[in-house]
Amino acid sequence: MKKKIAIIGAGIAGLTLGNFLQKKSNYEFIIYEKGETLNLDEGFGIQLAINSISILNQIGFKEFNKSEIFNPKTLVFFSKQDKVCDLDLTQFNTQAEKYTTLKRSSLIKFLKDKLFNNIFRFNKMIELIEYKENKIQLKFTDGGTDEVDYLIVSDGVFSTTKTIIENKKTKINFRGAFAARTTISKNNFKTLNEENISLIMCPNAHLVLYPINEEEYNFIAILRNKANTSDDKNRELLKNVLEQNNLNILFEKKISFWPIYSSNKPTISKYKNIFYLGDAFYTFPPTMAQGASQSIESADELFKILEKDSDNKQDIYFANRLERVKIISRRSNFNFFVFHLCNSFFVIARNFILRKLIYNNKFIDTFLRRVFRK
Repeated sequence: MKKKIAIIGAGIAGLTLGNFLQKKSNYEFIIYEKGETLNLDEGFGIQLAINSISILNQIGFKEFNKSEIFNPKTLVFFSKQDKVCDLDLTQFNTQAEKYTTLKRSSLIKFLKDKLFNNIFRFNKMIELIEYKENKIQLKFTDGGTDEVDYLIVSDGVFSTTKTIIENKKTKINFRGAFAARTTISKNNFKTLNEENISLIMCPNAHLVLYPINEEEYNFIAILRNKANTSDDKNRELLKNVLEQNNLNILFEKKISFWPIYSSNKPTISKYKNIFYLGDAFYTFPPTMAQGASQSIESADELFKILEKDSDNKQDIYFANRLERVKIISRRSNFNFFVFHLCNSFFVIARNFILRKLIYNNKFIDTFLRRVFRK
C-alpha cells in the first residue's frame, strides 16, 4: 500500500515537493492550503541562484516562458550614488543553469500548473493532530479529517500548524527593520543598466533593484526601524532615505511594507514523521536573497530522503538542513550589518575592502559559491 503524505501550505516549498512526489515517487499526497485559492496577482520579484535553478530544471523549468524571467549578468554595489564595484554573476552559471530573477507569482503558477488539480484542498486549516497506530490523524477547522504516514509543514514563518504540533508558539525575531516593496516600469527608470542587479548601500538602509522580466524592475528597500510603526510612517522613512541619498525614483504602484523577521535556532519536531519545510523550518533575513532558493533546496533534500529506505529520515533531514541554515544565516546576518553602516570611516573601509574581496577567488569560493552552488 502506498504511503500517504499531507503537505500543509501551497507556497514555493510545498509546491516544489509536490512536483517531485508526483513525477518520481510512489507516494500518495495532498496539498492543503488555508486560502480560497493561490494568489497569482502578487507581482513582487524573487532571485534564484544556481542552487535552485538546477533543482527546478528537473521538473521542467527549462521550458519556462523566457519573457517572464531575466538573467542578470552583474550585481553592482553602490555606496549612496557612487559605484563601489561589481560582481560577475555569470561566473556561477552553467549553460543550462543561470542566475534568474522573476515574479514570485510566476513561479507559483508554474509549479501549480504542473500538478494535478485533484491534489489540492483549499480553505483548510489544521485544528488538531493526533497519533494512532503509527498514523498521523489530522482534524481541520471545517470538520474534515485525514490520516497520513508523513506530515510536511510548509505554511511559512508564522506557522500555525507548527504551533499546534509542538504545543507552543513559534519563536521568531523581529530584526528592527522593515521592507518596502513594489515594481517599477523600465520605461520610467532608465538610469540603471537593465542587465544588472543594483544594490545601493545607505546609512541604516539598503535598496535593491533588478529586472524581473522584459518590462519591469523589482524594487525592495530594507529600512532600519526598531519601532513597529504604521505604513504611513514607514512610507515617510523611505521618502527620507531616498531624498538623503539623492535617489529620484518614481513609484507608479502601491508600495507594500512588512516587518522583517528571522527564526531562532531550528528544532526538530518531537513527533515522528513530521518535517518542517521552507520558512517553517527557518526564516532567513533577505540580505542573501536566498529565501526562495532555500525553500526549493529544502524540498529537494526532503524528497531525496523520503525516497530512501531508512528509519531515521527525520534525523537525516534535520541534520542536513541545519548545516545549510548555519552557512547561509551567517552570511545573511553579516550582510545585514555591513550594508547599513553609518560611520563615514567604516563606510570608506567597507567599500575599500569590498573592492578587494569581490575579485578574490578564495573569498568568492568560500562566501558565495558555497551558497550559490550547493
